[in-house]
Amino acid sequence: MSEITHGRHIAKAFTWRVLGTVDTMLIGWFVTGSASLGVAIGGIEVVTKTFLYYAHERVWYKHVRFGIKD
Repeated sequence: MSEITHGRHIAKAFTWRVLGTVDTMLIGWFVTGSASLGVAIGGIEVVTKTFLYYAHERVWYKHVRFGIKD
């Protein structure tokens, strides 16, 4: 199995968060009727979820064997 670097996990987390944050901003705008509030919600969300995703990915990589065939 090839070695997976921390950089790959970081890049994957970043690209996923961009997509997720745009979605959150649009939902925030739709729900509140305010584009600026949607952007504010997305701004907070991007920081918290980037760190949560990275931690989640590392836990799965190190401790969860589900779906891995030896």
